[in-house]
Amino acid sequence: MRSHHSSLSLTRIAAASLVAVTLLSACGKKDAPAAGGAPGGGMPAPEVGVITTKFEQVALQTELPARAEPFRTSQVRARVDGVVLKRLFTEGSEVKEGQSLFQIDPGPYQAQLAAAQADVGSAQATLNQATAQANRYKPLVEANAISQQEYTNAVAAQKQAEAAVAAARARVRIAQINSGYANVYAPISGRIGRALVTEGAIVSAAQATELALIQQTNQMYLNITQSASELQRLRKQAGGSGSSANVPVTVLLDDGTELAARGKLLFSDVTVDQGTGQVTLRATVPNTDNALLPGQYVRVRIAQAQLPNGIIVPQQAVTRGGAQGDTLTVIGADNKPAQRTVKIASQQGSSWIVTEGLKEGERVMVDGFQKLQMLPPGTPVKAVAWQATAPGAAAPAGPAAPATANAAAGSAQTAGQVPASAPSGSTAGAAPAAGTPRR
Repeated sequence: MRSHHSSLSLTRIAAASLVAVTLLSACGKKDAPAAGGAPGGGMPAPEVGVITTKFEQVALQTELPARAEPFRTSQVRARVDGVVLKRLFTEGSEVKEGQSLFQIDPGPYQAQLAAAQADVGSAQATLNQATAQANRYKPLVEANAISQQEYTNAVAAQKQAEAAVAAARARVRIAQINSGYANVYAPISGRIGRALVTEGAIVSAAQATELALIQQTNQMYLNITQSASELQRLRKQAGGSGSSANVPVTVLLDDGTELAARGKLLFSDVTVDQGTGQVTLRATVPNTDNALLPGQYVRVRIAQAQLPNGIIVPQQAVTRGGAQGDTLTVIGADNKPAQRTVKIASQQGSSWIVTEGLKEGERVMVDGFQKLQMLPPGTPVKAVAWQATAPGAAAPAGPAAPATANAAAGSAQTAGQVPASAPSGSTAGAAPAAGTPRR
């Protein structure tokens, strides 16, 4: 009886072992593609972000140094000699044209004016006397009561008296002007700086003593310097067309921020400086908020030429200054990445403008370089469309970031783990792979 039970137990154990082996074989075949990710047990091709190149008309921009200069500048100077009695403005304030700024002692000039007016009265009296005498002599000379010479002398005396009156009136006018110059007015409207003289200082018209400086800063000039060879290179890249007036100008402050107001290029000098080999360009820019100060050093970005067939590539796709020059990675028709040497013309925002080394319709790799570092050269990749994201923004969950999601899933499978998004049935295949049979 015991032998019968023993044989029955052995039969049950053998049947259970056969079922277990069958289940293990089925699970192993089911999980083989999932573990490998590709037929034959190979890893899936890594996904990389690419852009497709296209020709377009782009502006060749260049960044140049510049100095800010006031739109108008006026030096307030003394036009008469004297002692400064008062300063009639607040230093650093806005002044209007014709506003009184300084008061020079007017006493001497008022006295000169009074003397000149007295001379006019004296000359006018002499003129009245000479005129009366000439009028009396006229009928007498006609009646031959006096000689013609006496009448001629009387008429000459009248003319001299008239000239003396005119000269005296001119001296009055000069005295009035000098008396007016004793009150110094603002020649233009603008912002006035510090006073260069104090009350009690003696100023001189002969030395043209400077009293203050007024600058109009609501609009500024930008004096830009550029190498003549650089200007010729830009013209050559644009097919010979040079910079012209009204070209927009972007101003970059010393901290790298862009000025909100845009300026425009007025002209470029036609003469090259023999000492520096540079040409001078002048632009104007609005400055209503006084963001620019006279004499301030800034940098400007100017689109000096238009390139008809340029290719715009994100900066992160290009390696600059390597042993082979500027390079990027192109995904060929066989989906294999290859390095390509290109020529960069200028910068446009966060992108480079490529003028040589690329053709229209090629795929340039922008993202996923770290995935290729652990793979042999020439390994095929899977190219997906790359989309730029704002700095600090989360990666999109759609087609813009499939490479990242699949890479994470692939790394989890390689480590023998199941991704969180895997179906619950995958767990059944994971247990046998770990070598722990179910009972």
